[in-house]
Amino acid sequence: MYRQRSFRSDVLTPEKNWNGALSFSISMKTTMKDEVKFSREFAKDTIRKSVFMITEDVTIQQYGEMGVAVALPSYLPVDLKHLVDDGWRKNGFNQYASDLVSVHRKLPDFRDPWCKQPGRLLEDLPMTSIIICFYNEAWSTLLRTVHSVLDRSPLHLVTEVILFDDFSDLPHTKQQLNDYMASYTKVKVVRASKRLGLIRARLTATRHATAPILTYLDSHCECTEGWLEPLLDRIARNSTTVVCPSIDFINGSTLWYDRSSSEYIGGFTWGLNFVFIPVSKREKRRHNHTAEPLWSPTMAGGLFSIDRAFFEQIGTYDTGFDIWGGENLELSFKIWMCGGSLEVVPCSRVGHIFRGSRPYRFGEDVLRRNLQRLADVWLDEYAQYYYEFIGHKTVAYGDVSSRKELRRKLECNSFKWYMENIIPEMFVPKDTMATGELRNLWSEKCLDRFGQNVGPLKVYPCHKEGGEQYWMMSNVGEIRTYENCMEHRTNGIFIYSCHGLKGNQFWFYDPVKLLIQDGYNKRCLSLSEDKETLFLETCTDHNPRQVWKFENADPSKFLK
Repeated sequence: MYRQRSFRSDVLTPEKNWNGALSFSISMKTTMKDEVKFSREFAKDTIRKSVFMITEDVTIQQYGEMGVAVALPSYLPVDLKHLVDDGWRKNGFNQYASDLVSVHRKLPDFRDPWCKQPGRLLEDLPMTSIIICFYNEAWSTLLRTVHSVLDRSPLHLVTEVILFDDFSDLPHTKQQLNDYMASYTKVKVVRASKRLGLIRARLTATRHATAPILTYLDSHCECTEGWLEPLLDRIARNSTTVVCPSIDFINGSTLWYDRSSSEYIGGFTWGLNFVFIPVSKREKRRHNHTAEPLWSPTMAGGLFSIDRAFFEQIGTYDTGFDIWGGENLELSFKIWMCGGSLEVVPCSRVGHIFRGSRPYRFGEDVLRRNLQRLADVWLDEYAQYYYEFIGHKTVAYGDVSSRKELRRKLECNSFKWYMENIIPEMFVPKDTMATGELRNLWSEKCLDRFGQNVGPLKVYPCHKEGGEQYWMMSNVGEIRTYENCMEHRTNGIFIYSCHGLKGNQFWFYDPVKLLIQDGYNKRCLSLSEDKETLFLETCTDHNPRQVWKFENADPSKFLK
């Protein structure tokens, strides 16, 4: 049957490869003779316009080999464009480009030479179960994940690879997957009888694992050479150490494998979102080499290894969490506060496709419910900053008494201890002079960052929900979010990383006249006549375009 050809893009000629990729995508509907044909000229033009890095070992037929990009031409026939768009819609990444790439594609060895020095790792390493949960994952990305594990892991260290199907409904996730994996003795396909969501799926899959170490991966990853041993080494040295690989970025549009900097670890915002943050100077001083394991305040959550006994000791995941969201921070806080440590291991590198959007929906209240459980159990008095961020719009989140009792029994540290010892560099809004929305009373629009961490600031109708419209004025004159500051430039008003040097991020706020002035020239923040553009101009009396009201401002703090 023709469908077998779809997995062997690395052995096709360019003309056949393009035809083959298209017909693979529609092979459930057509026969070989009905396959869509491209002209030889189109195939050659496709190759010419695509971006490939050709090396000695990689020929042009091998799309994506050595991690290089698969770039589709700017013009696509209607049928092909439909297939590409359909792949994006279903997966949140370019499934068509993924289907062109071999499921055994070669990747460079991205490790620092320091990692490969003799004696760097223990000789006797523990075995691990590798758990990959998936829901309607694209065939090519799922297989590439599994093969990257099997091809680049010492199999004597892998007890099993558990593929846990969270009640998928796509045909290729059923018997086709069973048949394909039947010849791989290390792989077990386990299926849920109903939709569980990521958190409960992982807990259920864990019950099928038999190794002393648990390694979790997302279903759209690629493990690189030597990825597993450094993770197991850290746990073998200390069973309370939880480890994450350095996560590299696989471009969702082109499948380009982009080695990320090892200068970043996990942090969080007061909206309880995970963010990558730079390694602090304090942490750098602990190390002699940049490839040494780094303490990380939080983890992204999709890729990590943990000692099974320690995982169970600290209560695994909160079973009251639904579907997805917040479980990574709950586990991160718990690890640090309850006697463990969390590390990013630069010698272990795993690529991950960060989806442009999630291909399935579960509602905002699900995430908010999870985060409220997290805040109530673990954040202590710091929970107020989360509730301020969401505008105190709460939802029912169930009984958390058993989680609080777990924390008491484990004699975990306070969140204040965590903030002071694990992430002391993080901004805490306890000393703010004003908080909340920043409303222009003339336009009834609020300062809004539109999801940007860097870029021009704008205004938008006030919605009273916090989030993108939640601002703080620090006691050093910053108008800021939890991570970024408002700054003025010659060409407008922007949001940018806080630099702590005052300068163009230094502001005065007058809580009586309701004026915002830049700290040195005393020009006023103004809104253009069309109520769209922010800029600085000379302050004038009774100018409604310059009147801004902070939602919560204590005048006494501005008089000190």
